[in-house]
Amino acid sequence: MDFEFKERYNFDDLREIVKCLRQPDGCPWDKEQTHKSIRQDFIEETYEVIEAIDNEDNSLLREELGDVLLQVVFHACIEEEKGVFDIDDVANDICQKLIIRHPHVFGNVDADTTDKVLDNWDKIKMQTKSQKTQSQSIDSIARSLPSMMRASKIQKKAAKVGFDFADFDSALSKVYEELDEVKEAVANGTEDQRAEEIGDLLFSVVNVTRFARVDSEKALYDACEKFIKRFTAMEDTALKQGRELSQLSADELDALWNEAKK
Repeated sequence: MDFEFKERYNFDDLREIVKCLRQPDGCPWDKEQTHKSIRQDFIEETYEVIEAIDNEDNSLLREELGDVLLQVVFHACIEEEKGVFDIDDVANDICQKLIIRHPHVFGNVDADTTDKVLDNWDKIKMQTKSQKTQSQSIDSIARSLPSMMRASKIQKKAAKVGFDFADFDSALSKVYEELDEVKEAVANGTEDQRAEEIGDLLFSVVNVTRFARVDSEKALYDACEKFIKRFTAMEDTALKQGRELSQLSADELDALWNEAKK
């Protein structure tokens, strides 16, 4: 294979390397991949970028951004082989989108606040996507998003046309209402009814986080981290006492948990 080794590579080199991997005499694994076969890889690489950001690890962020960039180039390469589009088309499209959606920078529209910018962005997005109704705009929110994130985006779009709770207390009251319906469904409902009511409860909780100006996805992430930290402390205490958690009673576990919370 004709390939030039360098001390330092750039974006064009990445593009050529991916093409080399996909050639008949390239890598057996890379040649076999499709959009769907590496779909999960894209998701995992994206989350690893988020972890690097959360940990404020710049070295890891640099590495993980490279992994995401590889995914973008790889998917574009697959389409380039079919003659559909290439990475330059991808770059052109995002440049066009940024210019069109920032008329306050590249045009003569006045938008001197973040709220005005976001309002213009949404209006232009609907126009460019030929969305005539708010329902179409809401329905276009990606179903592949984590459900709490998707719920928050749906609620924000509905709120923009006035379909929203009046305040935090009203949103919180809805949580209690949904909780009662969950209790009823668990006591007397079918499996589908239980799932439906629990879904409604979770959706209402996201509404509360929105009014509290809390990111529901991040809040749940932090809650998971807190649980792991406390559970680890609880187990460490038990092991120091020569006991396994599985051997303890519910009351003993509660006592260890309360100790870990301190």
